[in-house]
Amino acid sequence: MSLLEAIILGLVQGLTEFLPISSSAHLRIVGEFLPSAQDPGATFTAITQLGTELAVLIYFWKDITRIIGRWFRHFSPSSGIPKGDSDVRLGWLVIIGTVPIVLLGYVAQEHIRTAFRSLWLVAIVLIVFGILLWIADRLGRRTREMEEMTYPSGILIGLAQMLALVPGVSRSGATTSAGLALGYTRPAAARFAFLLAVPAVFGSGLYELVQSIREPGEAVFGPLETAVATAVAFGVGLAVIAYLMRYLQKGSFLPFVLYRLLLGGVLIVLLATGVLQAY
Repeated sequence: MSLLEAIILGLVQGLTEFLPISSSAHLRIVGEFLPSAQDPGATFTAITQLGTELAVLIYFWKDITRIIGRWFRHFSPSSGIPKGDSDVRLGWLVIIGTVPIVLLGYVAQEHIRTAFRSLWLVAIVLIVFGILLWIADRLGRRTREMEEMTYPSGILIGLAQMLALVPGVSRSGATTSAGLALGYTRPAAARFAFLLAVPAVFGSGLYELVQSIREPGEAVFGPLETAVATAVAFGVGLAVIAYLMRYLQKGSFLPFVLYRLLLGGVLIVLLATGVLQAY
């Protein structure tokens, strides 16, 4: 695959990572329409996500450093941090909520690289989880803020994050839907979803980066193309986060739901008519 194709996929990654429409599904689909007509692969997807997660670190830098700092300091008896401090609790919830996806990701490695990348599966989950997002957004009470996040809520959202291993589900879509269903506001659900994703995505991306160095023949893209795509994903992703957090102050998830249903429907038609192949 060429450098231009890598740039296009990096742009797609940056545009779709934080919207509840599944970046991995878009990379999978767009790859089929590029000149090489090839799946960019789970390795390329995971590595380019390092760029978008770096954007999360920069955008939420104050939140992240505050939470980490207070989480470490609360172990000291002289810290003065009260019991039940919201930042300490959020620190624990990010740690606890990351465990499920790490365990499943390790156990299901083979499926992630093969069966989970079927375009039929992608089309179905785009539609199904689009409907679930609409229901959660429509019926959720949207009264609780991120600082009110409880341990049961954080654990349930962490379990929802496991679904992101299937292209089409959307990490932010699954975790935000869970947050909305549990009564959190749209910005609160999105903020916690982004913070929760940081350790899992960095862990996955760094693991795939090491594997691509050890076994370079397995990669679809070379080091230069992957690096450029990751840099493009970072720049675009940073702009998308800023837009989305402003939009969610008043806007709903309905436009993203409709887009998911449309994309899933079009994909089913293309597969049924033989224009695209499942693998």
